[in-house]
This record gives sequence, C-alpha cells and structure tokens, in this order.
Amino acid sequence: MNGELIWVLSLLVIAIILFATGKVRMDAVALLVIVAFVLSGTLTLSEAFAGFSDPNIVLIAALFIIGDGLVRTGVATVMGAWLVKVAGNSETKMLVYLMLTVAGLGAFMSSTGVVAIFIPVVMSVSMRMQASPSRLMMPLSFAGLISGMMTLVATPPNLVVNSELLREGLEGFSFFSVTPIGLVILALGVIYMLIARFALNGETPRRSDGWRRRTFRDLIKEYRLTGRARRLAIRPGSPMIGQRLDDLKLRERYGANVIGVERWRRFRRVIVNVNGVSEFRARDVLLIDMSAAEVDLREFCGEQLLEPMVLRGEYFSDQALDVGMAEVSLIPESELLGKTVREIGFRTRYGLNVVGLKRDGVAIEGAVVDIPLELGDIFLVVGNWKFISQLGQKGRDFVVLNMPAEESDASPAHSQAPHAIFCLVLMVALMLTDEIPNPVAAIIACLLMGKFRCIDAQSAYKAIHWPSIILIVGMMPFALALQKCGGVDLVVRGLMDLGGGYGPYMMLVCLFILCAVIGLFISNTATAVLMAPIALAMAKSMGVSPYPFAMMVAMAASAAFMTPISSPVNTLVLGPGRYTFSDFVKLGVPFTVLVMVVCVVLIPVLFPF
Repeated sequence: MNGELIWVLSLLVIAIILFATGKVRMDAVALLVIVAFVLSGTLTLSEAFAGFSDPNIVLIAALFIIGDGLVRTGVATVMGAWLVKVAGNSETKMLVYLMLTVAGLGAFMSSTGVVAIFIPVVMSVSMRMQASPSRLMMPLSFAGLISGMMTLVATPPNLVVNSELLREGLEGFSFFSVTPIGLVILALGVIYMLIARFALNGETPRRSDGWRRRTFRDLIKEYRLTGRARRLAIRPGSPMIGQRLDDLKLRERYGANVIGVERWRRFRRVIVNVNGVSEFRARDVLLIDMSAAEVDLREFCGEQLLEPMVLRGEYFSDQALDVGMAEVSLIPESELLGKTVREIGFRTRYGLNVVGLKRDGVAIEGAVVDIPLELGDIFLVVGNWKFISQLGQKGRDFVVLNMPAEESDASPAHSQAPHAIFCLVLMVALMLTDEIPNPVAAIIACLLMGKFRCIDAQSAYKAIHWPSIILIVGMMPFALALQKCGGVDLVVRGLMDLGGGYGPYMMLVCLFILCAVIGLFISNTATAVLMAPIALAMAKSMGVSPYPFAMMVAMAASAAFMTPISSPVNTLVLGPGRYTFSDFVKLGVPFTVLVMVVCVVLIPVLFPF
C-alpha cells in the first residue's frame, strides 16, 4: 500500500461520502475529482479528461435525445393510455402489464424518464380503483431497474462494461447479449411483486384529497358545450372545395365554427390547424362547433355536400392529443377590452377559436363571437396546444388561467410518432448488424428524428441529462488511477484470498455482493466504472473468460433495489408511493438475493468460463 494508492482511496472515500450525503451535487463532485487528480499529479491532463473522448459518452447522450423524441411524439403516452385500457379495474392485470410495458420501453429509453411518465398513470388508476398507490409504485420502480437488463443500450452501466472490454482489446457484447438474463429476471420480478405487493399497504387515496386539475369533461360541462360538436366530411363536388374559410362565412350563415380539419397525409389522418385563409379539400373531415341550435344540420350538409361522421367522445375529447382547450382572460390594461372576438380577428391572429364565455361565473350559451369583452370575462379557447401555450407570450393582452389535465398528455410532435418509431427500429437494426459502431447508429437515429421533426435542436440539447454525463466522465479517472497505483490488483488479491479457492462461481457471488454494497452509496453507473476493471483483472488472474465477470458487473449495477437512494428510479416513487426507507429494504433485499442467484446460475451458461 503506497502513498499514492492511499491518496486515491482517500479521495474515493470522500467522493462516496459526498454522494451519500447529497450535500454536494454529484456532477460537481465528479469535476472536483478530475481537478484533484490533475493537481496532485496522479494522472496527466489527457488521462484525467479521457472520459470526454470516450465514444460511449456520445452514445449515452444520443440515447437521451432518442428517449425524449419518443416522449415528444407521444409514443410513451400512448402506451400508458393503452395500459389503462387493457388493465381495466384489475390491480393484478395492471401490475403485470405495467411491469412488462415499463421494462419494454426502458430497454430503449431512459428508465428514469419512463418511470416519470407512468407515475401519473399509476396515480390515476389507483384513484379510479380506490386502491393504495403503494401497491403499484414499487413494481413500477423495480420494472424500471429491470429494464436496464434488457438490452445493451438500456442503461449506462452496460455501456461502461462493454467499453472496458473494448479497451482491453476484447470483443464487446452484442445488442441482445443481456436480454435472456433480463427476461428471466423480469418474469421472476412480476411473480415476486404479485406476492410481495400485499406487504405494501399504504393509504388509499380519496377523491377529495387536495386540488384536482380540471379535465376536458369538466370544461365541456361548465361552458355548456355538450351536443355542439360535429364531424363532417367534405364530399367530392362540394362548393367548399378550394374555398377559403373566411370567404365561406360558415359562422354567420350556419353558426358553424371550424376548429380543426382531419386530413389524409402519408397514409394516415392528421389534425390540421385552420385559420381564415385555410382552403378545404375533398375528403377533409371538419371538426365543427355548432353554436346555433336552431340551424338544421341536414340542410347545412345538403347545401355544402357534407357527410356526417361518427364522433367518439364528447366535444372532441378523444382528440385531446392534438386539439387543446384552455381558459383565458384579458389583463386590465389590454386594448382589446370592449371589442368582440370577431373584431379582434382572434382566429386569424392567434390560430385559436373562442367557443365559450363566462361572465360573473356564468357561462353564456350560444355564439359568443359578437359579445364585447369585459374585464373579468373568462373565455374558453380551443385549438393547437402549441398556439395555446404561445397565447400568453404574444403581446401583453392575455393570461392563460387554467390548462386542463389533458395538457400533460399532449405531445408537441404527436403526428410524428410513426417516424420516431422508425428511427428507433433503424437504430436497433444498425446496432444488430455490427457493421456500424453503436454511437454512429445512435447519431444517425438522432439526425433522422430532427429531419422528421420528432425533436428540435433546442429540445435535443435540453434532453441530454448533463449531470449524468459529467458524473460518468468524472468517475472514469478513478478506474485509471486505481490501475496505475495498484489498487485494482490489491482488491483482486483480497477477493482471491476470500473466495478464490472455491472456484469461479464463488468469485461471481463475491463480485455481485461487492457491486451491490458499493451501489448503496454511489450511483450504479459509478459502480460499473469502478468495478469493470476489477472484474476483468479477476478473470485474468484466474485464467478464465472475462465475459461472465463483465456481465455480472453489468447485472449487479442494475440491481439497485435495496434503498430509495440507490437509484433515481427508486427516489422518484418514494413520495407518490408514500414509502419509508424500510419498505425498500424489506422488499429490495430478498429480490436482490434472488437476482444474484439467477445471475450466478444463468451467466456461466450463456457465457462459459
């Protein structure tokens, strides 16, 4: 044990203490580590900053962008809606489908992001079933962690271990190398949680607990919009074809306010926003608000050659991903006070339609476009979610008062969902060929997502979780410093003295336990950075294949089930599930042991010694 090794180990202990206490940001600790290594002369400048040139850092950043693209296009949200539909009111079905869905999505995008998306889904389902959210929140977090065992790109620890193999001149893992192990653990995890959930008996949520965001249904009822919505298809030969909306004067003649158009585009229907200069085409489907009850719909359809279509949901509530709704009011200094909606040219100016008006808390029935606006009036606007969010930013006239609960499910690039799925499938296919490096395949997918408008440049940079990137980069010098100072050899000798005489199986057990213990104090990514070189050195000293030892580190790093602070996924569900520290220990420790047994038995079968 030389002085330089003592310095490196002391620095490691300090970093672990800072990680555990949480008083200093983890990325800041990582940067301080780099500074300490350079100033002390332990590592050269290029060695300390080598992490920034690691291709896996680029790959991890690209995967953050791809995951955000799936969120922005509504792919993850649609999966959540499907989950609620198929599970119904069965808690057992919900738990099974929830874990399978989260593990499946988490195999290709950030598990933290997936769990964050599904937390409100679980809360709403628990409210509907009058069941405790604690019975579903921990299965949700466990599934998020298990998703890291499903594919090579599912979690940074897998990529870190694979990078260490490549650095040693060995062949890396394939895209689905980890999948058989992950599938077995997922199946056991579902069975385990179906039994263990009964130990989680938190409070049942009451519908009256706290403030609740209003929904489309609430606003439709308050503004008396029931029965006003129509879907009308434009038949070939209609006089509306090629005409501008303002020229048709549908609102004046029929009380028909067109708030959107369904139009075929590339083999699918999309919602097209309309304004005064919008022109109609044959087979367009008009979403119309019929504010004049006295108008004969058959006469309107006959004159304009329109065909009534089936309308699902009350007042286009089934179109909530595309058609937004919000309450808006004028500020006291607005120059628009005293003017009517028609005089303002609201639809042409802001791309939105005013469909309801409240004065003194009472909704005014019928058309409201010719009523002068007064201070204190609240009007209901309908249209594109993007335009609604921009309304308060255009000028200084409006304030958006209330956004309904559906706003959180709306996706800014909802119509591009098929393109996002194509980009994801293409990335996976390119990675499977082994002809194109994984970081390049991910970058190609990112560029295509930008091309297809699944994500814009600003959102792409925001999607990257920079603290995680800096943490990985900052922890990489530790592994190099331990190797240079003989720390890796010291740990390997200690483990060999402890279990080397019992064969490689016992060494896999020791390796898993060491990873699990370290993972209690630092992130799973940092654990993989530290343990990957130790695992390969252990295999070399025993004269066996390095692959089972490398795979054990990857699996053990994802098995962060034991405490709420061992992974951000666990921390996310701590509050909504109303858990205590002991809840995670009670369920996490037995399941971690179960995962260890599966790994010790299965890994040598798939990756022989």
